[in-house]
Amino acid sequence: MATGLTSSGPVRLIGFGEVLTRLATQGRVQLPQAQSLDVHIGGAEANVAAALAALGHRTAMVSALPRGGLGDGAWRALAAAGVDLTRSFRAPGRQGLYFLSPGGSLRASEILYDRAGSAFASQDWSAFDWSAAFEGAEWLHVSGITPALGPDLAAATGAAMTAARAAGLRVSFDGNYRANLWASWDSDPRTILTGLVRQADLFFANHRDMALLLDHPFSGDGEARRREAALAGFTAFPNLKWIASTARHVETSDCHRLAARIDTPEAGFQTAEVAMPGIIDRIGGGDAFAAGVLHGLVEGASIPRAAELGLALACLKHSVPGDMALFSRADVEGFSGEGADVKR
Repeated sequence: MATGLTSSGPVRLIGFGEVLTRLATQGRVQLPQAQSLDVHIGGAEANVAAALAALGHRTAMVSALPRGGLGDGAWRALAAAGVDLTRSFRAPGRQGLYFLSPGGSLRASEILYDRAGSAFASQDWSAFDWSAAFEGAEWLHVSGITPALGPDLAAATGAAMTAARAAGLRVSFDGNYRANLWASWDSDPRTILTGLVRQADLFFANHRDMALLLDHPFSGDGEARRREAALAGFTAFPNLKWIASTARHVETSDCHRLAARIDTPEAGFQTAEVAMPGIIDRIGGGDAFAAGVLHGLVEGASIPRAAELGLALACLKHSVPGDMALFSRADVEGFSGEGADVKR
């Protein structure tokens, strides 16, 4: 698979998280009726690293994958996408899975996780050399999915963020709240996530994430209400420099409208909505948005332009199956939000 990966320059971003194999039903049937499954590779942090690699940035992953068929397939897929795996390793355990039943009409998509005992979740990260892993890098990207896997991984996420800050990296954190994962153990998500967000420079979060963390309701109706939630976040987490989010209006499972927003302590910018009829696959859309925003920020783009790039990559992701948004700079930077004729 061709990518825009450059062979020199700094490592723009390192992701820490589990690489997953996705098994999706075909023809939009529900899982109990499935006779066959499509296989794709994903994972929140891996999706961001792969998308940025396709845009020409050097990226890497810190992860653990098992040896054998599924682990080998995941390893090859990330390497083919241009992600550096020299900081990742093979370990005992199984491959983390999730099953997807794509929605249709007014029926929502449904995800079933099968991750217990995976090589990543079972790994002892307490002795991992984060300083060595972060040498020469600029950003660390993590999400709320990893700490939701258990107390050891919550501690590992915090250790990674602390080490990244000590090494001079910027840290991006995607809230990615997954209630089913947190409910699988005796967790305290508000306390854990609050401690992690305190170490972030960039927080991918909407008004619902802020409501969870601050135990205060925020309405998502209108730009002024979203600005209110962002300002509350900056007050609670003074290390934050940016808060990025999307506003999605769902008409049916395959017809959405999407806008993007970035707030700073001084101001906020929200794009116009883009209509997305005929959606192929929305899974990974948030990771594509994160990659587009990071692409803009590391390139020195203005806040409005970074929001537009995030929206562009998120919209493009909805047009392809699978978790990863492997689009070129020309695709993303030339995105207009309107239907296009065949490229010849």
